[in-house]
Amino acid sequence: MMRTRPLKVALLGCGVVGSEVARIMTTHAEDLAARIGAPVELAGIAVRRPDRVREGVDPALVTTDAAGLAAREDVDVVVEVIGGIEPARGLITRAFENGASVVTANKALLAEDGPTLHEAAEKHGGDLFYEAAVAAAIPLVRPLRESLAGDKVNRVLGIVNGTTNFILDRMESTGAGYGEALDEAMALGYAEADPTADVEGFDAAAKAAILAGLAFHTRVRLDDVHREGLTEITAGDIASAKRMGCTVKLLAICERSADGRSVTARVHPAMIPLSHPLASVREAYNAVFVESDAAGQLMFYGPGAGGSPTASAVLGDLVAACRNKVNGARGPGESAYTQLPVSPMGDVVTRYHISLDVADKPGVLAQVATVFAEHDVSIDTVRQQGKDGEAWLVVVTHRAPDAALTATVEALRNLDTVRGVASIMRVEGE
Repeated sequence: MMRTRPLKVALLGCGVVGSEVARIMTTHAEDLAARIGAPVELAGIAVRRPDRVREGVDPALVTTDAAGLAAREDVDVVVEVIGGIEPARGLITRAFENGASVVTANKALLAEDGPTLHEAAEKHGGDLFYEAAVAAAIPLVRPLRESLAGDKVNRVLGIVNGTTNFILDRMESTGAGYGEALDEAMALGYAEADPTADVEGFDAAAKAAILAGLAFHTRVRLDDVHREGLTEITAGDIASAKRMGCTVKLLAICERSADGRSVTARVHPAMIPLSHPLASVREAYNAVFVESDAAGQLMFYGPGAGGSPTASAVLGDLVAACRNKVNGARGPGESAYTQLPVSPMGDVVTRYHISLDVADKPGVLAQVATVFAEHDVSIDTVRQQGKDGEAWLVVVTHRAPDAALTATVEALRNLDTVRGVASIMRVEGE
């Protein structure tokens, strides 16, 4: 039996994603109603520029009063796709206070202050859904939040930013430098006019905080995530990776410690073997590899950005929130019962690829090897090449704590025979 009173939805934001949400809600209204068990209709659309032409959007629904729309008592679900911290946080809080559930794609806000949103949802009996906040159309949040709720997740390893994956893919496949690959990404619309959030790892770090919180049932904030971008990656790094049978990816890595008493979350470029499933993820696609006790290894793959893919995730959450309204039910809330501490980057144990510019004379390799040994960092392989007074050493280590590697590099920089540390990159996924 379908109830006759329609569910009212307030849409905050009508950009690339919001306009697609509005379009799908209008064109697929009958299907959505059948899936929900009640008609669903837009109560209003909050925008900053009301005079802008929005194809397929009824101008009568458009308003600049986002606060008033979010606070309407007849609104059942608020969809927030404006992004940023404020006014989004205040609008979402106001929506919960007035009895609405919330669907958001706001990764920055969730990573910065997710607990506040969860507490407001719990206090006022609403739902908070955010599948679109991580990897757009790829079902990832719900599997971690619900499907794997009875399992123990130990590691989440993924490519969660399409812009950086496109740039690295172009550098590898065409031999382009970083700047040239970035220009192509911007020309194709994969990168924003200001690409800082992507190329410096801020976008991926916000997603890593969300994933770590879901996977390990603990609160992880953006400030807890170690972050490195890819602006220093060179064609030489890409070539070195190829010689090792690897490729370079910007990875988000969330891990439970071996003793289970802490977690780590980090974003940085890394070499991964070509045999790893993530190595084959090309262009602007995303993929996330999840390792758990019972399910084993799972991989989620697909388009991680764009209006239609993100709108797909938003609409999936909207259907879930509306179904709960119809049935008088609630979805899962925050699960942070473990309260595990987030360990510093220095505790992370992995392998490293270090490229050194050294003097071309006897004894250099022995000096370098001694420094590694003094800091308990074991060397796996060394490749040496020199010509016309210039020499390079490429050292690949066994697994070692990040703090030990950092101390090693500082000591190497103090050697008279080391003219510079050209690059340092972690080796993951083995």
